[in-house]
Amino acid sequence: MLRKLLVYVVMVGALGLAVITLSCAHKGQALQPASPPVKDEYIIGAGDALGISVWKDEALTRETVVRPDGYITFPLVGEIVAAGKTASQLKAELEKKLSGYVLDATVTVDVRQAGSMFIFVMGKVNAPGRFVVNSNINVLQALATAGGLNAFAKESDIKIFREENGQIKTFSFDYDDVVKGRHLEQNIRLKRGDIIVVP
Repeated sequence: MLRKLLVYVVMVGALGLAVITLSCAHKGQALQPASPPVKDEYIIGAGDALGISVWKDEALTRETVVRPDGYITFPLVGEIVAAGKTASQLKAELEKKLSGYVLDATVTVDVRQAGSMFIFVMGKVNAPGRFVVNSNINVLQALATAGGLNAFAKESDIKIFREENGQIKTFSFDYDDVVKGRHLEQNIRLKRGDIIVVP
């Protein structure tokens, strides 16, 4: 009797495991860890503070700010364009230019302060102006930074203007929809220089 009971328990346990496995497979649930999300590299801009160092060469380690014209000055290299490049692109270019002076130059470039990340919020908000941000924020966060909408704002007619490749792109934003959880795709991530206009 005891032996039959043990066999029954083992069979039920195996059947339960098979059902759980099939259920997960049927629902398309991933049993493996998810791959990390793809992350956009930060684009350097005028006003950013950069830390640049060359391995084993303290004389070539310094902090510099990207000038309004997009250039920086670095020893042995002279002037070099930094704005519009990622840290890894600038690193590769500096290593190439230093190769004639430093054997096996290994350069490290990091953005110490993102002084070029700014957006503008205009119109019927409580604190309009130019705002420096440390990361890409969305429209709702930007409006909160500007003190929120005032009582006379047209919530459904907010516009975001973005300049890309010499063209002006316009995005629409309905505040009431987004705060109620509808059409959340309107709550886009802002980029450097974006302008939000609240009529």
